[in-house]
Amino acid sequence: MRKLEKKVAKTALANNTNTMDKDNEFQNNKRGYLLSDFTFFNLEDKGEMQIESHYHDFNKVVVFIAGNVTYYIEGTAYKLKPWDILLVSSSTLHKPVIDPAAAYKRMVLWLKPSFLQKHSNTQSNLLTCFEISGQPKCNLLRMTPQTRDMIRSLLAQIQSTCHNQHFADDLLGNALFLQFIIYLNRLSLDRENGLIAADNDMEYDETVNKVLQYIDDNLAENLTIEKLASVFFLSKYYLMRKFKKHTDFSIHQYILQKRLIAANHLLRSGEPVLTACLESGFQDYANFTRAFKKMYGSSPKKYHNLHK
Repeated sequence: MRKLEKKVAKTALANNTNTMDKDNEFQNNKRGYLLSDFTFFNLEDKGEMQIESHYHDFNKVVVFIAGNVTYYIEGTAYKLKPWDILLVSSSTLHKPVIDPAAAYKRMVLWLKPSFLQKHSNTQSNLLTCFEISGQPKCNLLRMTPQTRDMIRSLLAQIQSTCHNQHFADDLLGNALFLQFIIYLNRLSLDRENGLIAADNDMEYDETVNKVLQYIDDNLAENLTIEKLASVFFLSKYYLMRKFKKHTDFSIHQYILQKRLIAANHLLRSGEPVLTACLESGFQDYANFTRAFKKMYGSSPKKYHNLHK
């Protein structure tokens, strides 16, 4: 097992040139590459920060400490308060909008799904909290004072293992981290106990959510703005404005990103390049190759060979 790591301020989260894998360069819409089972960051940023919508191949937990931040996650905007917790599952597009007048402080945990699977059993699936976060308005956990105090104490213990070099600190770090994830699952499963309603700090549109779900369910189809407007009985211009407001994407950009993410997963699972192209919804191979290379830094063929 690995030792916890700590990185303070101005980390790769705000820098498109750090935390790279040799065969997978840090691109515009994919940030960070997790080389270990999990990593812990304690971050503070001041001044202007522009972070584009992006996704990860791993799950992420954000514990908001201070600042003035609205977090956009797949069509829902969350206005954060101190000690709010955000759950962001792998391949989920998200983006923080940060007021530069206030220091942005947060703790961030990156974790591989395989790590949680390894420590799950038939009765307790530690990925449950991230599966629930995929439902509308379920990314945010806003804790009661009693729950918050318990979580703060646990995070302080996790952070202390970053500085110590005592016997079995790596084992202690793993145990504390798993304890934290267990609590997040309990809070996600039983929202009546330990959490405070945060609906007033969420901006969510039911129609946009239905459009997002329709796109995800029909990526391989010929999706056009005209078709989506027809399916949902809306003016295409009204739909375009509403979609952009709630997702920070144009409809075309969102569909393209989702198709590229789907193609990435197909290639990594061993599917042939042409199959990945067609099953992710690309009608033109040249356009697929060009878009994939722009996002991932290599051609689909080279990417496929690297992940055989």
